[in-house]
Amino acid sequence: MANWCSSCKAVSPLLTELIETEGIGEQQGGVTFAEVEMDSPDLGGVGGIGMRYMINSIPTLLAFDRQEPQIETKVSKLGDLKSREFLVRWIETEAARQGQGGAGGSLWGLFGR
Repeated sequence: MANWCSSCKAVSPLLTELIETEGIGEQQGGVTFAEVEMDSPDLGGVGGIGMRYMINSIPTLLAFDRQEPQIETKVSKLGDLKSREFLVRWIETEAARQGQGGAGGSLWGLFGR
């Protein structure tokens, strides 16, 4: 997210509604949604957190499991991010991991520390 990003402002309320209001993913184990200000100086500025997690466009949806980024399921395609049906499937899939990893987390966890 960036405060100047109009696409982020369109996607964020949809994710908030699905997760916090409708409880999507709760049956599968639950998820938490957090927005990160990508160009925040506290996170290393433009090259900080984005480079660490290979984020090259915003908005990007990235799940973490066992504190490891699930790089293989990262989503940055705007059409998918604006699709309610796609997001419901993505949230349910990520929630179902329940600490099992499996989407690129273990390898990146080694290098991301």
